[in-house]
Amino acid sequence: MEPTDLNAYMAHLGVAARAAASRLAAAPTAAKDAALRALARRLRENVAALQEANAPDVAAAEAAGLAAPLVDRLKLTPKIIETVAEGCEQIATMPDPVGEITNLKRRPSGISVGRMRVPLGVFGMVYESRPNVTIEAASLAIKSGNACILRGGSEALRSNLALARLVQAALAEAGLPPEAVQLVETTDRAAVGRLIAMPEAVDVIIPRGGKGLIERISREAKVPVIKHLDGNCHVYVDAEVDLAMALKVTDNAKTQKVSPCNAAESLLVHAAQAEAFLPRIGAILAARGVEMRGCERALALLAGVAGAKLARATEQDWSEEYLAHVISIKVVDSFDEAVAHINRYGSHHTDAILTTHHPNAMRFLREIDSASVMVNASTRFADGFEYGLGAEIGISTDKFHARGPVGLEGLTSMKWVVLGQGEVRE
Repeated sequence: MEPTDLNAYMAHLGVAARAAASRLAAAPTAAKDAALRALARRLRENVAALQEANAPDVAAAEAAGLAAPLVDRLKLTPKIIETVAEGCEQIATMPDPVGEITNLKRRPSGISVGRMRVPLGVFGMVYESRPNVTIEAASLAIKSGNACILRGGSEALRSNLALARLVQAALAEAGLPPEAVQLVETTDRAAVGRLIAMPEAVDVIIPRGGKGLIERISREAKVPVIKHLDGNCHVYVDAEVDLAMALKVTDNAKTQKVSPCNAAESLLVHAAQAEAFLPRIGAILAARGVEMRGCERALALLAGVAGAKLARATEQDWSEEYLAHVISIKVVDSFDEAVAHINRYGSHHTDAILTTHHPNAMRFLREIDSASVMVNASTRFADGFEYGLGAEIGISTDKFHARGPVGLEGLTSMKWVVLGQGEVRE
């Protein structure tokens, strides 16, 4: 039901979230883990009901002519529901970051000084399409001791409402405040404007969606934003490389799935390997339906590839996040040229070097200014689950407060703690 007074409605959500955050920050680990296990159980018990709620969202998206990949993102299949249920259970088994004290050192005055990990408080999250994000965000919020206000896309409202009710029931079952996870129940876009401008209620905003959404929130928010705008990820094939490995990794980085932000969008090849490598990777990419937009030298080496769809790369192509079966390809004359190109045109998300030359591998790790930098591995590994974080709330290309996949620790902060026995300052 649409609220009649949007400002009052959003203020009510904020007050409830702030109160719930105080209780959740002090909650024992056992209670938070119990809520996560209860949520996993409830997800499995309600597969049919969740699909029933999801069906009208999918039907409306199809009727509106949404592209097939976007419709797929909306679907709550039994497999997706099982995956998010397993994610809840995995997070329940992970160490609780809240309350951890590190670097405790005794000072000459007699006091001991250290740092304690604490929840951020309340985060607001604005996201599109995928209703499974509702559970991922809720489960990470619960374990990290934060309250959250979630605003999913209008195209998934029925699905998100059904999921949010399960979350709140699981919280109540574990003796925790249901208001720790709240869903904005209106499709009014003005709700986003209010959510990102409530510093009295919200400590940080996490947008997850298209570039337009993230740019708008970054521009208008009155609270800090954890974000990434683009995923223009690079694979660089160095002068010394295992060609079989390079073919396998490049293929995976681009084609294992083309729509995520960690899929490779640009391929750089050292001139020493271009003649041997490009026709072979070109044949693989052509067979998978990938259009190749290359520099002049790259196109000359790809010209003989059967079935290849080729085009001359423009200046814009070097900066493009395609999220499609398209890749830009450039031949470079040196390691330094590759690094300079990536740092100029990349989005500071994820970049990989394929090499057997250890010094270049170490230089690449140091000199590439990205949130994730890889040696001899697919960029598709840039993911909270693959990094051992259990799940992720998103991937940040910012340098403050979090960088790369944002998991439990990324939803916490550090405060100084001082332990004494009556010491006074002289």
